[in-house]
Amino acid sequence: MKNISLDITKAACFLKEGAVKAFEPQVKAAQQSLENGTCPGNDFLGWLHLPSEITPAFIDELQACANVLRENCEVVVVAGIGGSYLGARAVIEALSNSFGWLIQDKQNPTILFAGNNIGEDYLFELTEYLKGKKFGVINISKSGTTTETALTFRLLKKQCEAQRGKEEARKVIVAVTDAKRGAARTCADKEGYTSFIIPDNVGGRFSVLTPVGLLPIACAGFDIKALVEGAQTMEKACAEDVPFEENPAAQYAAVRNALYQNGKKIEIMVNYQPKLHFMSEWWKQLYGESEGKDKKGIFPASVDFTTDLHSMGQWIQDGERTIFETVISVEEPEKKLLFPEDEENLDGLNFLAGKRVDEVNKMAELGTRLAHVDGGVPNLRITMPRLNEYYLGQLIYFFEIGCGISGNVLGVNPFNQPGVEAYKKNMFALLDKPGYEEDSKAIKARLANEK
Repeated sequence: MKNISLDITKAACFLKEGAVKAFEPQVKAAQQSLENGTCPGNDFLGWLHLPSEITPAFIDELQACANVLRENCEVVVVAGIGGSYLGARAVIEALSNSFGWLIQDKQNPTILFAGNNIGEDYLFELTEYLKGKKFGVINISKSGTTTETALTFRLLKKQCEAQRGKEEARKVIVAVTDAKRGAARTCADKEGYTSFIIPDNVGGRFSVLTPVGLLPIACAGFDIKALVEGAQTMEKACAEDVPFEENPAAQYAAVRNALYQNGKKIEIMVNYQPKLHFMSEWWKQLYGESEGKDKKGIFPASVDFTTDLHSMGQWIQDGERTIFETVISVEEPEKKLLFPEDEENLDGLNFLAGKRVDEVNKMAELGTRLAHVDGGVPNLRITMPRLNEYYLGQLIYFFEIGCGISGNVLGVNPFNQPGVEAYKKNMFALLDKPGYEEDSKAIKARLANEK
């Protein structure tokens, strides 16, 4: 079985000869510091060998819990924010029917995501939709006090208990949280919820291969065993002892840092499959939160082609040359659709008659890549043989290990996020949260002076 592959030739050609190879010592040192636990943030390296540490018994345990939810719920709401929901959503959206939300699927519950915003209309409409429905909740939060998720969970818990009764609600509310501490743990123990642990040494954005991601994916009816097997395969393919030229994560880290040194400050993740939209969203969080600190970091952006060729395409082709692209290309779609012939041929498209729609898409992909390279945009290409659980598992681990290596080469701590706390402090002060009295006075005085 083939692996996903990385082609850097259309990016390396924008660099001086040997520029990628010159990063080999730094990349090797960075990966060795991950393996030895000597890098910054070394208390958050639990993801590094997580795939190979997942046992069949643990997968069975997760699947058993998922089956309870599947058998007792029309809808399962996943409450979480950031890494506590993006990885699961990325995989579920990639594997689901594009119009699944319109289809009454009797085999699988509808999976909804909440707790990732504070939109009153969104939450009102969610609670209205859930009225009269048998729904369950997967509450994903290490602390249980993250504002967006905690607010949403309180609403959902009350509604679930009101509609199903407290006893039945206990069976369909699951907590994924800290082993010992926090409000979510206290609540789970008090209410008797089934619970799974978020390991202390795995940060949210690296947690998709923990119960954070695996449980919702299993609830959606997808094969978490195959997902983990794909990640295990990529763990071996990107191991420290794999030669630099054969290690895709090492190559990715090297070429993106080389491009960054040469003024390419923005990396645009490109897909030609609409199902990969949320994979790009997960990737943006992974790299943005890991590398964007100490006034450094490549800015992660994303586009969905060919759709965004009719909006962002102009800027990418002719705008400021501070960008490079990483294209995810899926070799073989899961379905087959042939383009029909039309007698009148008013649209002039009969030359495509009999061709697969994917062939048209592939030529759009190739034509765009050629045009962008000609326009001065370095292009990396990640090829996935199929869009299935196994290859998504490979892609997830490839990006995770590539991020750990790249962040260390950049010279930042890839595993903290100090900047995320700034808005929280201001928000709590403005809301007069207990314990923030002095901050509240200061920020209100500041706002009064700015009027």
